[in-house]
Amino acid sequence: MSKSVRRAALIIDSIAEGPKTVVELSQMFELHRSTMFRELQSLEEVGYVHRRKSGQYTLGLHLISLSKLAFDNLDLREAAHDHIRRLHKVVGNTVHLAALMESSIVYVDKVEDPNGVRMYSRIGKAVLPYCSGVGKAILADLDEGGRNAVLAGSTWEKFTEHTITSRDALDRELEIVKKQRWAADDREFEDFVNCVAVPIHSSMGVVGALSVTAIRMVQNLPQLKTHLPLMQQTAELISRELG
Repeated sequence: MSKSVRRAALIIDSIAEGPKTVVELSQMFELHRSTMFRELQSLEEVGYVHRRKSGQYTLGLHLISLSKLAFDNLDLREAAHDHIRRLHKVVGNTVHLAALMESSIVYVDKVEDPNGVRMYSRIGKAVLPYCSGVGKAILADLDEGGRNAVLAGSTWEKFTEHTITSRDALDRELEIVKKQRWAADDREFEDFVNCVAVPIHSSMGVVGALSVTAIRMVQNLPQLKTHLPLMQQTAELISRELG
């Protein structure tokens, strides 16, 4: 990927997290204001960002419409829609659905209690594969080449004392995940959150994963593991629909 394309993608990611001004973005990316302004003008011309009267930039309508089109045509999201909502009614915790999209893992659906604690995750947001339940559930069923592709951009940042920070350590855990057919995030990204996840397959192999996530004070990891049989049953129903 060229440097300019990568920077444009990172600018869009930053704006997706919240409106930004030219000044804020130029400081964030250590660019001169005029250079950042030209970058934003180019993105605005193709409809990927929009400049408000306040001077802040938000995502453009063209990019939003492309995202909606992509998700509307995503077989996994459609096949899983009703199943994960039924699962949520039983378990009550936040349910995530993630898809393997080329060499990335992306959240494509999410069901949570609107009156409960809101999770950091967002539909359309890339998953950190080495410190997430859904990431490890998918990685465990990939061959070495597939794992290499997904992990190529990983920075191995240590978010908590429980975060896996090396490929060797991750590969050892993935062997366990593959045998037991489920993965966990045990305080690895946020020390007050844990989750369990199971893979979803089609005739082409692993295509995604679903997880149940909870604040540790609400349900700890052993309590979440009691949901695994129902989660695996749900994943199997989704797999059947995918064919």
